[in-house]
Amino acid sequence: MFRRKPSEASPTDIPESVNPGKGRPTPTRKEAEAARKAVLTGTADPKAAKRASRDADRKARMDAQSALRAGDEKRLPARDRGPIKAFVRDAVDGRISLGELFIPVAVLVLVLGFVRVEIVQVILLWVWLFMLIGVVIDSLFITWRLRSTLPTAFPGADPKISIGRDERGQDVYGTKGAMLYGVIRSLQIRKLRLPPPKVRWNGKPKAPKAAKV
Repeated sequence: MFRRKPSEASPTDIPESVNPGKGRPTPTRKEAEAARKAVLTGTADPKAAKRASRDADRKARMDAQSALRAGDEKRLPARDRGPIKAFVRDAVDGRISLGELFIPVAVLVLVLGFVRVEIVQVILLWVWLFMLIGVVIDSLFITWRLRSTLPTAFPGADPKISIGRDERGQDVYGTKGAMLYGVIRSLQIRKLRLPPPKVRWNGKPKAPKAAKV
């Protein structure tokens, strides 16, 4: 009469798959993270969750590269987004900078460095020295120019932020990092700059490319 009914389950009768606390090692941090992502993505397979996460990251990178190549302001990454960064790009692209010659000259010096002729080595040394000094001076000039023109062009910009949100959830752009952004862009070869330049070396707007038929 005191016998337990067959339908009643004892706590010790819980299957091992439900109670994994004993008899198996504690999951690692990577496994726990994969399991969490699997739950969020609606799949119980950690490998499938990792694969889905990698695919999503790859697609995001491809979309960002596509936006950079097209110069689409709406889809640009935060680093290049906003009117302040567009102003800096136009200011840098609208002039010839020594920085954009840095990589070609560096390659030339590296190749000619194998020529074991004393006069060639001396010339390369002086060319490399003048190039380095010129790049430093040019970078300082770009920094000074942006520091003097940005407050006038954007008087209400916050110098302590690069991009943020206001109370209404709209993007707010500041001048933080704008000078460094301009210097880094000036060191890139013009044809390889992303987003592509919208102005020529003389500051005039570039004509839009004709659509391919």
